[in-house]
Amino acid sequence: MTGWGRFKGYNIASLRKDIISGTIVGVIAIPLGMAFAIASGVKPEYGIYTTIVAGILISLFGGSRFQIGGPTGAFIPILFAIAMQYGYENLLIAGMMAGVILVVMGALRLGVLIRFIPKPVTIGFTTGIAVIIFTGQIANFLGLRDMKRHESFVDNMKEIGAHLPTVNLYSILTAAVCLGVVVLGMRFAPKVPGSLIGLLCATVIAALFFSGKVTTIGSAYGDIPNTLPSFHFPVITWEKIKLLIRPAFIIAMLGAIESLLSAVVADGMAGTRHDSNRELIGQGVANIAAPLFGGIPATGAIARTATNIRSGAASPLSGVIHGVVVFLILLLFAPYASSIPLAAMAPILMVVAWNMSERKEFLHLLKLKTGDSLVLVITFLLTVFADLTVAVEVGLVLAVILFVKRMGEVHRVSKVLPDPSSVKVEAHMVTESHDCPQIGIYNVEGPLFFGAAYRFDHTMPELGPDRPKLILLRMGKVPLMDTTGEANLAALVKQLDGIGGKLLISGIQSQPLELLKRTGLYDRIGAAQFYDHTGEAINDALSSVNPGRCRGCAHMAFRECSALCRPDEAGSRSGAFKGHAPVAARKLSEGI
Repeated sequence: MTGWGRFKGYNIASLRKDIISGTIVGVIAIPLGMAFAIASGVKPEYGIYTTIVAGILISLFGGSRFQIGGPTGAFIPILFAIAMQYGYENLLIAGMMAGVILVVMGALRLGVLIRFIPKPVTIGFTTGIAVIIFTGQIANFLGLRDMKRHESFVDNMKEIGAHLPTVNLYSILTAAVCLGVVVLGMRFAPKVPGSLIGLLCATVIAALFFSGKVTTIGSAYGDIPNTLPSFHFPVITWEKIKLLIRPAFIIAMLGAIESLLSAVVADGMAGTRHDSNRELIGQGVANIAAPLFGGIPATGAIARTATNIRSGAASPLSGVIHGVVVFLILLLFAPYASSIPLAAMAPILMVVAWNMSERKEFLHLLKLKTGDSLVLVITFLLTVFADLTVAVEVGLVLAVILFVKRMGEVHRVSKVLPDPSSVKVEAHMVTESHDCPQIGIYNVEGPLFFGAAYRFDHTMPELGPDRPKLILLRMGKVPLMDTTGEANLAALVKQLDGIGGKLLISGIQSQPLELLKRTGLYDRIGAAQFYDHTGEAINDALSSVNPGRCRGCAHMAFRECSALCRPDEAGSRSGAFKGHAPVAARKLSEGI
């Protein structure tokens, strides 16, 4: 649900939840905003300005109910390279241009296209970005002096090696205190903002015992002002537009990918469904406005969005409150931020890099030893040793070549195949105007791969208390499945597990079955829930439903079954029910 409909049924209790969650996320966002700005090669206050302006606008105009926007780690390598090559003023212009591109993409309803990027490509460049962020903080962690930052990963590693003799023991101790508090907080008190507590502890210890011996924000960047900068519209010329169009496009594409990935994560956690096109428009509006106040490019922040949901957010107002909280803290405590040691910021970004690295997914895909594994490794290596743009372009080309190869193999095996360019998912059990409350049967046709994953996800029903808890997928006409399709199937299993439901699969072919076994999803679903024929699956499904809920069901089989097998007065299931299940199953089988 999008628009003001997201506030339907809003009340005082909802407002209380939004205030609590918004405050928690706002407190967490402050050290992250400063750290991301510093790592991107700009002053720390610009990260705070981004958190305030972009954070509020993304919540107001975006298409996800619980999205929290602001500066993110994924942008660090891109923004740093742009700032180094073109300067801060041109970085702002590139950010505004990216905002315009995002708005146009949303208006043209291109949000769905972002989902066509295969999972190995997104995991590959995300892990590569995490490596760049982590290694980029080694110098601050060790307190190395006279360091010069480079765009190249190899040059940065050489720079660190050349300056190792300048290691500052006090910086290491300061960083260790912050890291220890953050890690312990994540382990024993996950609801406590560990990054902020760690930053405060490290700052106090450095001020008391290491004063003047470690580099601080104030000594490196000057004092942080306690107000928003005045409105400033940068000078935009046609020459600058031509110069910055490529960086702007990179920012827009990465921002679109990250924001929609974050929205998908939010959907999985909260059971909602976002509007991808509206989300792109909201991201575009935020990125057009933030540079007018000195802010750097922003996108949806997965970790902060997840924290927002876990903290009990009820509506987009929590994201607005998070921006207001950051602004109030800026007004009241900005002068104290100048005393924060850079060494204390380093472990916060290192933990962010560790958490965003997708290491489990990376190893999972790597162990499969398939073509997807090759795409993953090449995308990762190019992200680290070349740049993100080249990595994504090459990764996509390899994924397409791999898909064509797979389809060629399928053609050689089968004489008659469905249209490989699309997947059809059709409900056969009930009419659109009357759903069966307990069982949903879906016929899946065509290869379930990255290009068809969106249609599969979009067609599956929203699960909830009043929705079917038994889902039967007829997959006899699915000749091919890749890891992105498997991930969509795994997401459906997770949602069903969350409501005590069950997934049944009938007629699955050899390649999809083999992939499910290799990934472990086959065992997670359960071997007993795979059937050769649909009739067998329906027969078992009917033996486990509550016939009392099927009274008045639109389907004749369920009407007959519930009429003959009503529960007794105590509400227990009738003993005759199982005897009628085959009759109902036969009728259902004949109907599909």
